[in-house]
Amino acid sequence: MTSLHSFNRYEIKYLLPSDQVPDLRRELVGRMDADSHGSDGGYGVWSTYYDTRDLRFYWEKIEGLKFRRKLRVRHYGDRNDVSDDTEVHVEIKQRVNRVTQKRRVALPYHLARDLCDGRRMVDHEPRQTAFLEEVLELISTLDLRPVAMTGYQREAYVGRDADVGLRVTLDHRVRGRDRDFHFSADAENRLIVPARLSVVEFKANERVPYWLTDLAARMNMSIVRVSKYCQSVEAFGRAPRSIFHIPDSETVEV
Repeated sequence: MTSLHSFNRYEIKYLLPSDQVPDLRRELVGRMDADSHGSDGGYGVWSTYYDTRDLRFYWEKIEGLKFRRKLRVRHYGDRNDVSDDTEVHVEIKQRVNRVTQKRRVALPYHLARDLCDGRRMVDHEPRQTAFLEEVLELISTLDLRPVAMTGYQREAYVGRDADVGLRVTLDHRVRGRDRDFHFSADAENRLIVPARLSVVEFKANERVPYWLTDLAARMNMSIVRVSKYCQSVEAFGRAPRSIFHIPDSETVEV
């Protein structure tokens, strides 16, 4: 498995009506390259989020704390294909002022569950030790447990030439559930963002280029403060709906 991976970047989120997605896509493919990990239609992204009994990480996000973090286990691809040996990522995502920091390691799914659910150290590379000890301490000290799962179909584009480091993602059919947290569980996943909307994110190491912010303005894209994790928590009644909540659909998908 790969060693510790970490990066810092700025992230800006938008909600885009699905009927505008083709227009945005045409603009992006003219200036950016498609993510090599996704074929036509993109790829699935599934995440299990951990939190305290009183949803500390959720409230830190809602209250907009300058320093906040969350722990998740993430799988890229079809969740129905996940087995004990499937590679997943154990990830701490944190916000320091306006900068998003991510640190993660890849592990077989059974080891990720041993670490996060079983609360015990697992076999790993020496370079991963400090991070895995931090994850284990976080889980044990705060008594973290899985709270919500999210999943969506992602299109991703990466910058080229002067825009190296730029990344734009379009997330469609954003779903979630509040139980049966094994990725391949035979469980229903409810839309937590209406199917008529996609979540668009601009991600840059230093600054978003002018051509992209100008494109967002021309398409009347408004910046939103949306969290898929918070959206899932609220959609399933784990917390009152905040002012940032996107009214959800009752449609159920698998």
